[in-house]
Amino acid sequence: MLQQLQIIPIPAFKDNYLWLIHNGEQAVVVDPGDAQAVLDTLSALNLRLEAILITHHHQDHIGGVNKLLATLPNVQVFAPQLEHYDFPHTKLIEPDEVQCTSWLPKAQVIDLPGHTLGHIAYYLELEAEKWLFCGDTLFGAGCGRLFEGSPSQMYHSLQKLAALADDTLVFCTHEYTLHNIQFALTVEPNNQALHQRQLDTLALREKQLPSLPSTIALELATNPFLRCYSAEIQNLTGTKNKTEL
Repeated sequence: MLQQLQIIPIPAFKDNYLWLIHNGEQAVVVDPGDAQAVLDTLSALNLRLEAILITHHHQDHIGGVNKLLATLPNVQVFAPQLEHYDFPHTKLIEPDEVQCTSWLPKAQVIDLPGHTLGHIAYYLELEAEKWLFCGDTLFGAGCGRLFEGSPSQMYHSLQKLAALADDTLVFCTHEYTLHNIQFALTVEPNNQALHQRQLDTLALREKQLPSLPSTIALELATNPFLRCYSAEIQNLTGTKNKTEL
């Protein structure tokens, strides 16, 4: 009998999380930069991998795909249409919806240029929860670096995510939250929600637990890149231009 859906973070490299969705028998993995970490987890939990979801082309997000396909050749791969990949995959672009397995609802594809030009996210609505797999666009209390896109593109990508429901669970792919909070406090030092998040995150990390997933509500309350309207941030940065902030 299939179990309730679960999402577990597979730690990889210095600070990556490879998110594994499973139902007790089958699994889907997001951005598998490390094949062996995924294979070890599948073996430990006795799961069968059915699909791979890719958000963008950076090596720490795709480095394990070819080995996974060599080991598990029937796995389907889904990836951004606007980026090049050297493995077989289904190309996706907004407003595509992807049915990657029979046991998950369709995932809505959201174009998020900024970190890379072709970056996408996957948004799923379940009966009781909403899930966002946003790659390197949105982090806990921060956002991704601009390797290819412009500040304007990143701003508009973040605004798309900010418009999602407050209770959406945000599955970021790096454990950057504490570092990002330290920066956020320099531009919004009087944000009490941010101070509380720092305490909460410290408590989690001291127990070696992930600070993720976050929620859209928490990011709206504490993430300076979603709070460009904040008078305190505008005063401390000396600008009201949201793309400069």
